Amino acid sequence: MHVMALSTVSDDGKFWSGLKRAHANLPKGAEWKVAVASKDGAKAVNVITHDSIEGVRQFFEAHTGAYATTEYFEADAANAVGLPR
Repeated sequence: MHVMALSTVSDDGKFWSGLKRAHANLPKGAEWKVAVASKDGAKAVNVITHDSIEGVRQFFEAHTGAYATTEYFEADAANAVGLPR
C-alpha cells in the first residue's frame, strides 16, 4: 500500500536530517516514493510503500517524531495522478 505521511514541521533542519536517517533504515519491503517540503519548510509530504500504516508510523516517528507532528493515511493509489509505482 502507499502510505502518505503529512507533517507539520517544527524544526526544518532536524526533521530533514531525521528523514535522511529514516531513508537509510527503511524496513524490509518499504520504498520511499516521494519526499517534498513546502518552500518555507513548515509542511512536508512523504509517500512510502509498505505493508502497513503502523509500520511506516513506527520507523518515521523514530527518526522525525521530535521535530514534527505527522498524520498517516493510506493513499488512494487507484485514483492518484502521477504517483510513482
